[in-house]
Amino acid sequence: MPTYSPKASEITRAWHVIDAEGLVLGRMCTEAARVLRGKHKPTFAPHIDSGDHVVVINASKVVLTKDKAANKGVYRYSGYPGGLKTETYEKLLGRKPEEAIRRSIQGMLPKGPLGRQMIKKLKVYAGPEHPHAAQLPVVLDLAAAKAR
Repeated sequence: MPTYSPKASEITRAWHVIDAEGLVLGRMCTEAARVLRGKHKPTFAPHIDSGDHVVVINASKVVLTKDKAANKGVYRYSGYPGGLKTETYEKLLGRKPEEAIRRSIQGMLPKGPLGRQMIKKLKVYAGPEHPHAAQLPVVLDLAAAKAR
C-alpha cells in the first residue's frame, strides 16, 4: 500500500485563537508552532505546509519562568563586525511583545522556504482585539490543557 501524501488542493485551513494571558512563553509557542506546521492533523506530511492559521492575542501578558525575563537575551546580528545587538526579554516584551512571540515561534519552525510560508499564517496582537473574527476561529484553551 503506497504512503498517502496530501495534495495542496485537499488541505483545509482552520483559524485558531490562543489567549496568551498568563501562559508561559515557550509552552505556548510550541503549541502554536505545532498547529502552524500541521502536526495536529492526521494527514501531516513534513514536506508540505498543511498547517492552520494561528492568532495570538494578549501577547503583552505572556510570562517567563524564573529570572528568564531579566537574564535571557534576544540577539540580532547585522552581519558586520561588532554588529551583534543584545536585548533582554524584559525590554523586548515591554517594547514589542508581538515580536518576542513571533521570534520564538519562528525558531521552532523549519528553516527555508517552507518555514517562511508557515510563519505568514501567524498573527500576533498585544491586546485582546484582533480583526480576524470573520474567519470563525477555534479557541485553543491551553490553560485547560495544562490542568490535565
